Amino acid sequence: MFRRKAKQTVENDNVNVTPGNSLKKLGKKAGTAAAVIVLILLAVYIAVGSVYSLKENEYAVVTTFGVPKIVEEPGIHVKVPVVQLLNKVPKTINGFPVGYGGESEEYMEAESFMITRDYNFVNVDFYVEYRVTDPVKYLYASEDPIGILKMLTQSYIRDTIGLYDVDSVITTGKSEIQSSIKEKIMTRLETEDIGIQLVNITIQDAEPPTTEVIDAFKNVENAKQGKETSINRANQKRNEDIPAARAEADETIKMANAEAEERINEAKGQVARLNELYNEYVKYPLVTKQRMFYETMEEILPDMKVIIQNGDGTTQTLLPLEEFSSVNVETENTDNDEEAAE
Repeated sequence: MFRRKAKQTVENDNVNVTPGNSLKKLGKKAGTAAAVIVLILLAVYIAVGSVYSLKENEYAVVTTFGVPKIVEEPGIHVKVPVVQLLNKVPKTINGFPVGYGGESEEYMEAESFMITRDYNFVNVDFYVEYRVTDPVKYLYASEDPIGILKMLTQSYIRDTIGLYDVDSVITTGKSEIQSSIKEKIMTRLETEDIGIQLVNITIQDAEPPTTEVIDAFKNVENAKQGKETSINRANQKRNEDIPAARAEADETIKMANAEAEERINEAKGQVARLNELYNEYVKYPLVTKQRMFYETMEEILPDMKVIIQNGDGTTQTLLPLEEFSSVNVETENTDNDEEAAE
């Protein structure tokens, strides 16, 4: 009896311990372990993200929901991860070259090639030093404060070099040029207010460019001058032709107006004469007809050869009286000349 009960107990235990139950237990244990690992990693991330160190030559700008705050004291500091963002800005003096490639020391013609006051060419290299004075403005007042400083520097360098002759740029005028450029840049940076200050700007090297560069530049300048000359000639021609054409047009209009006025006045005079003649004709029709006939004959006959036919079939020619008058005048003049000669 006892052996039978023990056998049944062993069989029941064997029935409860199955492969499925073992996997479930292992899954629960693995999930618990993974959760613990995630919590540990999250705690480590929070701990690491909450603590940051600040060196003596650095600024820290901590932004909380878009509001920046400057931290200057060196040492260990704490911030809230995700909520607070950290940006470090150096306090040290930094710099960049203008006209050459920094450590490679390769010339950059686009930056170093310049024209002096006496229209000579020169390659001038500069080195610019600056430092950050306001880290918040440095980070947020402009997108690229160093790029702005570099563009301002190149602009004022070209303007200033153009005020000096080539000898001053290469030899004796370097200090004066540096001081002038520095003053202009510092004044402009105060206006821009982007959180950086110019410390110094120095001329590293100044020398004439290569012959190939000079020739190429001269070709470009000659082409520009030729273009400007052509434009100036065209403008001069236009300035001469347009006033002349306008004057001619005005003169033509004036002449046309004068001729129109003259013809109108003439027509008015003819109308007045015809009206007067008509009035006379109404009063004395016969006399008016005779007078008009005689006036017409006086205008026509002096220049015409008149032939009168007689009743017997013969003709009689009457020449214009003016021809006889001119012949008589010439005869009298000839006689007077002969008498004067005698």
